[in-house]
Amino acid sequence: MQSKTHTTTDRHGYSLRFSPFEANYLLLATSQLYGLAGGGSLFLLSQNATTDGQSPNLSELCRLEWSDGLFDVAWCPYAADVAATASGDGSLQIWSGLAAEAAAAQETPKQPLICLQEHKNEIYSLDWGEQWNYHTLLSASWDRTLKLWDCNRQHSITTFVGHSDLIYCAKFSPLIANLFASVSTDGQLNLWNSLDFAGKPLMSIEAHASEVLACDWSHFDRNILVTGGSDGLIRGWDLRKMRTHVFELYSGEFAVRRLACSPHSSTVLASANYDFTTRIWNLERGESPQEINEQHTEFVCGLDWNPHRAHQLADCGWDSLANVYTPKCLIQDGAA
Repeated sequence: MQSKTHTTTDRHGYSLRFSPFEANYLLLATSQLYGLAGGGSLFLLSQNATTDGQSPNLSELCRLEWSDGLFDVAWCPYAADVAATASGDGSLQIWSGLAAEAAAAQETPKQPLICLQEHKNEIYSLDWGEQWNYHTLLSASWDRTLKLWDCNRQHSITTFVGHSDLIYCAKFSPLIANLFASVSTDGQLNLWNSLDFAGKPLMSIEAHASEVLACDWSHFDRNILVTGGSDGLIRGWDLRKMRTHVFELYSGEFAVRRLACSPHSSTVLASANYDFTTRIWNLERGESPQEINEQHTEFVCGLDWNPHRAHQLADCGWDSLANVYTPKCLIQDGAA
C-alpha cells in the first residue's frame, strides 16, 4: 500500500477533509500539545503528482493559525475556497482563500472572515449543511449543546439541548432533509429536526453502554447510520426499527474515535481507533475487518474518503502524521 504523507511538527491531527470541488486538495485541523493547551493550525494540503507521473508526499500549500486548538474542519459546499473550523475556545472560524492560486500568491487571508462565539466549552464537531441546508453550520460542543448557525449571521439560529454529557459528533443526513444525528459520552444517540426551533430531540436511544464518540450516515440507504463507542464497538442503526442495532462490529478493546461510510460502496466503512489503527470493513464480507492499517504511533482521530477518487482514504492522528492511500483490500477487490 503506497501512502502519501505529511508531517505537522508540534501539531497533532484531529480532523481532515477532502475538498468537495478539487480531488487533490484536503484540509487538516491540528492542535498543539494534543489539544490540551496552546494554539491550533489549519493546513491546506495537495497531493498533485509530479511531471514524471510519480506521486510524492503531500505538499503544504498554506497554513493558518488560531489561538486555541482546532478539533474539526468542514469545507463550504458552495464556495471552493471557503471552510470552517471548530476550536477549543468554543468558537467557529470561517476562512477564505483556501485555494492553490491564492496560497501561491500568498493572498490567503491570515484571519478568518467570521468568528462565531456562543459555546461555553470546546467544539468537537462541525458539519456544513448540504443540499437542503447550504447556508447552515451545525456545531456540537462539550457544553452539552448543539447549535445551528446561518453563516451570514453573527448569532446562532437554534440551540439544541438533549444530551447530559460531552457531545463528540453531530452529522446532517445526506439523504433526508433537515435531519441530523448526534452522539455523546452519555451513551445516547439523538436524532433532531433542524427546523424544530424548540431544540428538543425527535428521538433518544442508548446506543452504547459507554461513551459514544462517533457517528456517520450511509450515502446509499437513507435509513442507515452507524455509531462508534469507547467500548470498541461499531453499531448500525435503521431508522425504521430503532429498538436495537441491526449490526455490530468489534474493533478491539480501545475506543472508536471516528467513522466514515464510503461514498463509493454501500457496504464499506472505515473506523479510526485509539489503538493507533485505521480499519476497513465490508458488511458483505462478515464482521471482521477486511484490513487493519497500522501507520500511526498515536491515537487516530481524523478520517475521510475522497469523493472524487474511488476508495481513496485519508487519516490523521496525534503522531502529527496525515496519510492518503487506497486500502489494499479495495484494490484487490477490483473496486479501485
